[in-house]
Amino acid sequence: MEHITRTDRNLKYKGSMLSFYEDTIVTPDGNKAKWDFIEHGGAAAVVPVLSDGKILLVRQFRNALDRETLEIPAGGINSGEPPLEAAARELEEETGYKSSNLKHLLSLATAVAFCNEIIEIYVAKDLTKTRQHLDEDEFIDVESYTPQEITEMIYSGKIQDSKTIAAVMSYIHTCEHINSCK
Repeated sequence: MEHITRTDRNLKYKGSMLSFYEDTIVTPDGNKAKWDFIEHGGAAAVVPVLSDGKILLVRQFRNALDRETLEIPAGGINSGEPPLEAAARELEEETGYKSSNLKHLLSLATAVAFCNEIIEIYVAKDLTKTRQHLDEDEFIDVESYTPQEITEMIYSGKIQDSKTIAAVMSYIHTCEHINSCK
């Protein structure tokens, strides 16, 4: 494949989480094109597994969809913060549980056509109940489901969040290979 070259990147808007750019691209045949690019600082997410094998999900309102969603806990990585620490922080903030047993599951590029966001996803076991530490604009309910119940919600369309689908299905697949999801 011939190379595509970016010749310019102009910041159009800087938000609290995202920066929006217009890139000037030169295609292999010499044509110029304008492409959108969204810069994101990265995120961390967690599949929190209770001792009975159920997985904690968070129910929250998502403005982009104008409805509530069921998702694994996740959030942005602060500048200089290691992804593992961000995952542990988000786990406690959103669910009110801590874990000293977090293991990396996968890295997920969320929207490769226009955004550089990477979500580092972890599995958390040996959970200890603490309390939620929600941001002032967060209103989150914590619910627990079996892997089978989550799978059914994914296939029925009740869960559509890509990070949750990728994380839970990867976790289940990994469990099947070691014959245990607990």
